[in-house]
Amino acid sequence: MKVTVSTGHTKAPASTLLVPIVLGGSSGEQVFFLIQSEGKPGGTGNLQEECVAVLTHSVLEGEGDAYTRLESALKELNGLLKGFQLTDVVKDVSAIVGLLEPDGNLHLSHVGRSEAYLVREGAATQITEYSRGKQPASFLHIVSGPIEGGDNVLLSTQRLLREFTPAQLAHLVTNEEAPLDDIVSALEAEKEAACIVHISVPQGAGKKEQDIPPPVARLHARHEGRRSARRQGTSNPVAAFLSSIQLPDFSGVARIGTMKEKVGGKVSRVKHTGGKYVANFLEDLSDPKRKRKAHLLLLAGAAGLFLVMWLVIQVSLISQKSQTSGELKSLITQITADIQTADNRKLAGDTDSANAILQRAEDRAHQVMANETGLYRSDALNLLDQIRSKREEMNNITRVPPRVMANLSSKKSGVSAQGMIGIADGEFIVYDRQDLYRVLLNSAEGPTHLNTEELIVDGADFPRFQSTVYLTTGNSVIEVANNQPTIMKTEDPSGWVTGVDVKTYLRNMYILSPERKQIYKYEHLSGRFGPSAEYNVNGDLTGALDMVITGPVYVLKETLPATATAAGGREVIKLLRGEKQSFSIRNLPPGALNGVTKIFKSGTSGNFYFLDPTSKRVIVTTNDGDLGDSLYIRQYVLDSDQIGKLQDVYANADDTRLYVLDEKNVYSIDLQAR
Repeated sequence: MKVTVSTGHTKAPASTLLVPIVLGGSSGEQVFFLIQSEGKPGGTGNLQEECVAVLTHSVLEGEGDAYTRLESALKELNGLLKGFQLTDVVKDVSAIVGLLEPDGNLHLSHVGRSEAYLVREGAATQITEYSRGKQPASFLHIVSGPIEGGDNVLLSTQRLLREFTPAQLAHLVTNEEAPLDDIVSALEAEKEAACIVHISVPQGAGKKEQDIPPPVARLHARHEGRRSARRQGTSNPVAAFLSSIQLPDFSGVARIGTMKEKVGGKVSRVKHTGGKYVANFLEDLSDPKRKRKAHLLLLAGAAGLFLVMWLVIQVSLISQKSQTSGELKSLITQITADIQTADNRKLAGDTDSANAILQRAEDRAHQVMANETGLYRSDALNLLDQIRSKREEMNNITRVPPRVMANLSSKKSGVSAQGMIGIADGEFIVYDRQDLYRVLLNSAEGPTHLNTEELIVDGADFPRFQSTVYLTTGNSVIEVANNQPTIMKTEDPSGWVTGVDVKTYLRNMYILSPERKQIYKYEHLSGRFGPSAEYNVNGDLTGALDMVITGPVYVLKETLPATATAAGGREVIKLLRGEKQSFSIRNLPPGALNGVTKIFKSGTSGNFYFLDPTSKRVIVTTNDGDLGDSLYIRQYVLDSDQIGKLQDVYANADDTRLYVLDEKNVYSIDLQAR
């Protein structure tokens, strides 16, 4: 049969595949393949190539009748779709496959939102099955039938009847010279994405219904009778075109021909007999003597209907549970393989890839845990433990039970410490919002009140002047020397700047101000401070959280804000004489710094320490040296349920002892043997 085929598609959004393909064989058959999917770059292209290869090999180059070859190809396509979706390469697939034989018989099957429409005698009708809700990503139905001269068939990956009425669609196809251009323009105006194929049959081509040979009977006779009667009883010209059979496993296929004359008489007799039974039943209901029997029959019918519905639901649930069980079992197998693959990558020295594979395995394990059926949940829990152990082994994560060095709540029950100032190894000044506590070895003294109504924001040691300084909420600076607090003045006419962190170096004090994206430097004079000077030259201090000064200034800043499900990203900016310098941390596990709030450096050549309060851990990296490259060493996780929210971190000068602070206690961790 001679037909005219044209294709078109809308603009494809990012990561969306829109492809209409027409394939032709040496026998004169034509295969139509339309696919719309979303997925990772390269993944959708691989899916397209695989599908085209299957259709070419199994349909155009296969043996047997057209219907059988198409059925075999759809089985392979279902396996491809399931494999690509289980690996998260593609998602949200809509596709349609059509096979047109030389004699005019057309076979169609679709996935997702794809649909087909037949325009015959000025009327447009959908010829693929439509059901509400999300459809499984599998080819479940095949529709078959002949096309005639003057017919037009539209194949689309989107439901066109959302944008057009059947009358509008029929008018476009039969009266416009380029109907696909109008359809594509209308879809793009509504920001819909789709690809479309238009099959046009010239007048006089094809074969009429009376010329169709007798059908090949593959269904029980009552199926043929019911479908033929439905075709006979409708005036819609498309009703005689196609009939569809649901094939969950493609174990049976039906091709229904036209049997109007043969079945018409039987249908009439069935209608007559059924009407007679209904009339007799209604008479029994109104007759006083026979109505009891009619009521019993009615109850029995209702009970039977309920039983049938219950059985159908149970069979459906069992089938669905069996399918879900197979998918979850496949996920468990993939997780086990991922753990082994990650171990091999680590042995090969590819730590980043190993961590990424472990993260994928963890996501899959959580997917199994979240399944409402509860299947394989214990297996998923065991695998999560294996993943955690493997990640800790790869990334040098050490769990340590910290030792309580000083209990501040023994001095003040309602204490809520927020920072500590290291004076020497084992000697600290711990402060809450208004009070100071002196911690020496295993004892705590205080509290000492600052004699001000303002609250402490941050504090720092000033070894050059044997004092400590505190930045307060009222834009004031208080210096404590010989246990005597003094409110300090500055020669800056605008007063003290608002900041979140204060540090000292030599005879200068530095205040970090994220609002102004600047660090302000003040020189300590006799009984006062000089005017402010801007230290930062070209560093972006947006979202700055904390800083440490050992010659260069290292600023910890937030790069991505925290969400309800993920900690925020972090970055370290290095400044020397105010200018930004190169700084990076090599071999850092993915997301290791997410959520850290404090940065500390034990000395000019000492290690860096990053405090993560949420995960109760301290990340340790080496000194960056002249090249600006620091090297990840390990993480210490404080393994105790008694620890509150961590507030501050300090390490001694030789990096042998680590101190951390929560709201009520100072903890000590010996690092010498670790």
